[in-house]
Amino acid sequence: MEEENVVRPHQEIAALSLEEKKYLLAVERGDVATTRRILEKAEAESHININCVDPLGRSALLMAIDNENLEMVELLINHRVDTKDALLHAISEEFVEAVEVLLDHEDSSHKTGDPHSWEALPPDTATFTPDITPLILAAHRDNYEIIKILLDRGATLPMPHDVRCGCDDCVTSRQEDSLRHSRSRINAYRALASPSLVALSSKDPILTAFELSWELRRLSFLEHEFKNEYQELRRQCQDFATALLDHTRSSHELEVLLNHDPTGPAFEHGDRMHLNRLKLAVKLRQKKVGRRASWPAKHPKHISASIFMTVN
Repeated sequence: MEEENVVRPHQEIAALSLEEKKYLLAVERGDVATTRRILEKAEAESHININCVDPLGRSALLMAIDNENLEMVELLINHRVDTKDALLHAISEEFVEAVEVLLDHEDSSHKTGDPHSWEALPPDTATFTPDITPLILAAHRDNYEIIKILLDRGATLPMPHDVRCGCDDCVTSRQEDSLRHSRSRINAYRALASPSLVALSSKDPILTAFELSWELRRLSFLEHEFKNEYQELRRQCQDFATALLDHTRSSHELEVLLNHDPTGPAFEHGDRMHLNRLKLAVKLRQKKVGRRASWPAKHPKHISASIFMTVN
């Protein structure tokens, strides 16, 4: 039986007053002057609910984000409308300027220990699932600029727990909804496989791409319902690694890249070529990288000969 005091979306829409409709229309049209007058009157008289929503369930702030109207976004935030998950919507729309404004607002209003604005929404009314964080969503969009903004502000994306993890959180999550639990894992890996995130957060992007590709291969065998998704992410990691290989501008740069050993001294021209990085690619079955590195047209003869001995 439904609770009598719960306001359903259709009930909230039906309850819009004429003044609230004028308010939302002014925001939709980008009429900043009229919106400002209405907000100032609402602040003095409380004649409207400044957080009301339109028939599509959008608040005034979400309308301004959809229309990429930065001046309107700033006006609404200055008049203390509820931001809720507006930051996630701004990231989804790749509205960089609004993302920065909303992050500044979150920094100034968030209290330590409290959930962030996008985390405080009830799951049944939220647009995004609870596992979607600003950084995960930005990585899904592969938006370099937004990812950098979030990383510079301290955002992190830890590796998901192992698929067979037996910790209390994983056991509880699987018992509550096993499909949602698996979906949250692939959401995390989809973010981790973002080329922009790898490039910005890893000291060794090629090694990260190799290791992530290998892990995605393993998961494609374990998570049968998402096998195709994991295989596609694996191909994305391999494409990223081969693209980095294509950016070498000289034979010396190629030598350094193929012989890089993070545990040893830097490779110098004239040193014996051990091709550590290429051997790792072969070991982790990075076929695209191996084939691309083997293209004879790209290398001088001495490099091509060493590569041939390694991959064969």
